[in-house]
Amino acid sequence: MTRPTTAGHSDPTVQPVPASVVAQVDAADTTLQNPKRAVISLGSNLGNRLETLQGAVDALEDTPGVRVKAVSPVYETEPWGVEPGTQPSYFNAVVVLRTTLPPSSLLERAHAVEEAFHRVRDERWGPRTLDVDIVSYAEVVSDDPRLTLPHPRAHKRAFVLAPWYDVDPQAQLPGRGPVAGLLAAVTREGVRMRGDLELRLPE
Repeated sequence: MTRPTTAGHSDPTVQPVPASVVAQVDAADTTLQNPKRAVISLGSNLGNRLETLQGAVDALEDTPGVRVKAVSPVYETEPWGVEPGTQPSYFNAVVVLRTTLPPSSLLERAHAVEEAFHRVRDERWGPRTLDVDIVSYAEVVSDDPRLTLPHPRAHKRAFVLAPWYDVDPQAQLPGRGPVAGLLAAVTREGVRMRGDLELRLPE
């Protein structure tokens, strides 16, 4: 894998860094030799929601062995599993990554990013500053209780499927089929795109 280098994500005292060297560093992060495609779902319904989502995107990009390749539009979503009006609405987005991290390490990083934004896990349907969920990792299908892949409820959630479709209309959810078909089968009630909001793709 080669990619252009940018001053924002490498040591300015050693510029320029050849793309081949960066690729070697990325590949050396784990025993995996080839980067894998992963899809991450982000959600926030406390505090400055847009700023929190952007911070999560930037934190993922700053992770060794992770490169953010695409960021979806922002969606506003009514909270699940609670009485209407009892919680603020969510801002949701999907991020597509290339990563040399194995799924377990990517999960650890996802939890670390949540914790950096003071995520508290004390109530299943409670409000949260930040959710960072792995939706899919390459073609992996696993029922490991610590990290089920793909995400066991992603195929039913418009707030995951809609932004994912926007950023990759040909996407496939492993074991479930095309995202386009899954999205057509679920309701979009309470899930709407916020065209006035935008997340920046890290440079």
